[in-house]
Amino acid sequence: MNSRGTALQPDTLRRQIENAVRQAITSGRYKPGARLIERELCEELGVSRTSLREALRKLEAEKLLEIVPHKGPVVAVISLEEAKELYALRGVLEGFAAREFALNGSDEAISQFARGAEALRQHALSGDKSEVLEAKSRLYNTMLGNCGNNLVREVLQSLFSRINILRATSLMHPERIDQSLAEIDALAAALEKRDAEEAARIASLHVENACVVALQLLKEQRASVAAEA
Repeated sequence: MNSRGTALQPDTLRRQIENAVRQAITSGRYKPGARLIERELCEELGVSRTSLREALRKLEAEKLLEIVPHKGPVVAVISLEEAKELYALRGVLEGFAAREFALNGSDEAISQFARGAEALRQHALSGDKSEVLEAKSRLYNTMLGNCGNNLVREVLQSLFSRINILRATSLMHPERIDQSLAEIDALAAALEKRDAEEAARIASLHVENACVVALQLLKEQRASVAAEA
């Protein structure tokens, strides 16, 4: 028992470091293109450089950052073309997941989604971006965990870390938040009616509209960087 617990400690530590740095990136604390100083990260997290580097390699595999020779880890910059591709794939998969959730989800899971939608609205009204992102993630976990297709769940969750880089800036945008909440409420209503086609339509539309705002913000960021150069 003790030997097994000891053996798991390095992996647990690495996961904790991964989660801490991933959260800092997806919440927008570390901006795209920002250089991460390993010494500062080690001091902040209270970990060794070896443990940190193991975690950073995992985040590099997730394409959240790049390890640049002679420079170290740098937060990944998502191009306009990559963003379009991410949202296009997300729209197809989330539409499918919503349809299957409406058809296969239990009554309790559907009710849980409705409660999650209300929690999301409350956090959005409070203006707490980190809580909004957490609430949105829980909402997706409910849908994906109960849509009856593990492969769709795995593929979407593999995309969400990179999507969250964009979502951190677009979700609370004044031109997006009210519309986004209305779409989530409409999706919850379609699910409660077990209207699979309407649920799929709204889920896909939700992603399409989010894409428009995310691309707009990306273009503005690129223009700002170019102006400062």
